[in-house]
Order: sequence, then C-alpha cells, then structure tokens
Amino acid sequence: MTGLRILFMGTPEFACPTLQLLMERGENVIAVVTQPDRPKGRGQKEEPPPVKLLAQQHGIPVFQPLKVRTPESVARIRELAPELIVVVAFGQILPQSLLDIPPRGCINVHSSLLPRYRGAAPLNWVIINGESETGVTTMLMDAGLDTGDMLLVKRTPIDPEENASSLHDRMALLGAEALAETLDLLTAGKLVPVKQDDSRTCYAPLMKKETGEIDWNKTPLQIKNLVRGVTPWPGAFTRLNLLLLKVYRVRIAQGSGEPGVVLAAGKEGIEVACSEGSIIIEELQLEGKKRLAARDFLAGYALPSGLRLGKDIA
Repeated sequence: MTGLRILFMGTPEFACPTLQLLMERGENVIAVVTQPDRPKGRGQKEEPPPVKLLAQQHGIPVFQPLKVRTPESVARIRELAPELIVVVAFGQILPQSLLDIPPRGCINVHSSLLPRYRGAAPLNWVIINGESETGVTTMLMDAGLDTGDMLLVKRTPIDPEENASSLHDRMALLGAEALAETLDLLTAGKLVPVKQDDSRTCYAPLMKKETGEIDWNKTPLQIKNLVRGVTPWPGAFTRLNLLLLKVYRVRIAQGSGEPGVVLAAGKEGIEVACSEGSIIIEELQLEGKKRLAARDFLAGYALPSGLRLGKDIA
C-alpha cells in the first residue's frame, strides 16, 4: 500500500483488474474518472462502462466528463487533490494541465512492449502482424501518445492459436500485476524512468469495421492472423453472393487456386484459395443466420467448388 491519494482513470473491462487490485491492496482510491454512458446493442440503450459499475459496487465516487480536457473537467479533478493518477485504457488523451496536477505524476498501464505499438489497439495489431511476444509497459505519462518514460515491462508469449479476446483477458491481469509492482517500486523509491527509443516505434490504430475484411490475395498465415486479431471485434469477414460472411476460425492448408475461390467444402471445413496456399474455414456466420461450425453450415447451404468469395462477386 502506498498511502497516496490515487485517482483512477479507465473505461473498459480491460481496466477493471487494475482497479480491483488497487482496492485489494487497500489503496486510497479517492475517485474514478471514466467515459460517459453510451448507447449499446440493438435497442441502443445507454449502458455504463465496466469501470463505473465496479467503482459503484465499492462506493467510489465516479466522474464522467464528455471531454476531460475542458477547463471545467480539469478544475474538478484538481479539487480532488490526487497525489497520483493511474490511467488504464481511459480513451482520451490527457492535457498537460491535467498531467501536472498530481505531485507523483500520472502512471499509465499500456498493453504493449513500448516503444512498439503505441496507440489504441495494440492487442489486435500484435496478432494481425504475427508477433510471437507482447506484454505490458507502465510509463510516466506526458502529453504525447504513449511517449512517456517507461517504468516497468512485463513480457508474455502469444500462442499461435490465441485470438484478441483471450489475449485481452490475459493482458488485463498482467497489467494489474505490472501496476502493483510499479507502485511497490515507487514506495521503495526504486523507480527508474527510461526514455523510449522513438526509432523503434510503430503505431496501432483504432480498429474499424473495415479492418476485418479478408484480402484473399494475402498469404494463409496473414489471413489466419487477421482472423485471430479481429476476433471478437470488429470480426473477420468476406462476401458470399453479396451477403456478409463472418469468419471466426480458420486453419492453414496447402491448396492452390485463384485467390478467393472455394476449392472444397465438406466435413473438414471450407477450403478457400489465397496467395501461396489456402485456408480452411472452420467456423462462420452468414448474414442473418446463426454462427455455426462449417459442417453444420454446409448442411443447409451448398458451396460448390469454383465459387468465389469476395466483395466484388455477384
């Protein structure tokens, strides 16, 4: 326990293990700042962010500014007089006026091995780009985008079959561990900030729906990594007779043919040609239908060899 007045800033499920660990350590979490409630689902009913729900369960005051950089928002946070701010996936860039408030600084838990994969979606892009290792980095925040001095790094391998959903859950727990170790070093006066090497950085942009579109001119490994990296959201997809076809799980095969052409369809799955080989779709969902294993899908929908998948196919 640090004994410091800590303000926690975070929004999604990823941030919850860190907030939970702060409470379990007996830290003095004076308030939580999170994003506003947002409409969600088919009914577009407003739902609170996961961090808000967790804070309310423990009686922690919650502040939900539309924009945290407004003078009014900064003034309200200054009134709380935090000695340290902990930030985990908050979702907005903090202005310098806010970063200057806590005397012990603002510590961010970032889900990549900085300086690699700065940006909003490192969990997805490390898989899409075929990385074999990732991790979390705690850093002392500055006004840039994930450019602050690094404090502590924890590494973890990426399983070749792992998707963004399972990696997310592991990294959320790893991030909590990293923050706890960082606070222990802070209390002991042993934190040693390290400058980032900007020449080694790359950017992990926000996921968009179109990110998940399968390019059949890619290699089997590239397509498999895309499917893994965009599951569960935004999801990998292609087109089947102009209908959206979501793809959830594939494996690499050695077939050959024109990219996007169905080579075979049977109980083992749907084999589709791509560059330098083929992939076998094992789980999928046609627009307006249920998510199914390939064999169950084929029981109600015939896919003849030679049919071509892709957005330009009628």
